This record gives sequence, structure tokens and C-alpha cells, in this order.
Amino acid sequence: MRKLLSFPNPVNETSARLVAGGVVAQGVAFLAVRQWWVLVPLVYGFLARVLTGPRLSPLGQFVTRVVTPRLDVDHRFVPGPPKRFAQGIGLTFSAGALLAWGLGAHPVTYVLIVGLVGAATLESVFAVCLGCIVFNKLMRWGLIPDDVCVECNDLSRHLAPANS
Repeated sequence: MRKLLSFPNPVNETSARLVAGGVVAQGVAFLAVRQWWVLVPLVYGFLARVLTGPRLSPLGQFVTRVVTPRLDVDHRFVPGPPKRFAQGIGLTFSAGALLAWGLGAHPVTYVLIVGLVGAATLESVFAVCLGCIVFNKLMRWGLIPDDVCVECNDLSRHLAPANS
């Protein structure tokens, strides 16, 4: 069971960015059709990735097994704990959006999904992981122990361009 509920460390940043692109597509699809059921696979995907990384996520499996291996690029690997934290934030936003929809607070749903799409766009297009930045701040403030992610103590090297 412990193996099943593990998260990869390190994480292939190419795969993380492609998954974020899939999240953008799912969020935009919801905003276009405005049907609650479109949020269900989005919420499930985040839950699966928080619990197991790509193992139980259809989007994660597609990206890591089909797309990423076919790309002829230099893959950069980044620490896993901040990426897992970011997936948790995505789960919070997407599940909150689904709950808000169920409670009839549709404007709240739209705000949450627009925020999620914005953050996922930053990750997929510019390799800027807002959840990772928050994770780093929480570590600096002592709210996340240093031993959770030793490599995370210097986030600046992970934010540097891949070719530097």
C-alpha cells in the first residue's frame, strides 16, 4: 500500500508541464460548456496525482508513458515534494469548484477554475509553479520541516532556465 501511495521524487519537469497543459485544457473545457460533470475528471486527476503521482491518473499515465518519451528534449528533474504540494492546491481549487457548483455558487466555481487555469498556464508555458513557490516560502517560514525536501532549500536553482 505504501508503494501505491508514493509520489515520484524527483519529478520530470517536462511531464509536469505537460500535465499542467492538460489541466488547462480541462479547465477551459469546463468554462466553455459550464457543466458540472466536466469537473469530475479534473478533481479525480488531482486526487490521483496527490496520492500516487501519475500512477492512477489517466492524464499522468498518458503524459509519462506516451508523450514525454517521444519528445526529443533535455528533461530536467525537480524535487517531488513541492510538485505534490502543488497538486494538493489544484485538488483544493478543483474540488472547491465542484462543491461550489453543487451548492449553486456558480460564480465561485468560475473564479476557482479561472485561478486554476491561470496557475496551470504559468506552469505549462513558463515552468513557473506557484504551488512550488508557496511550498518554498512555507519551508523558509519553518511551517514545512527542512527534511521534507532538502533540495528545496534553494529554489532559485530550480527556477533558472534549463540551459543555464
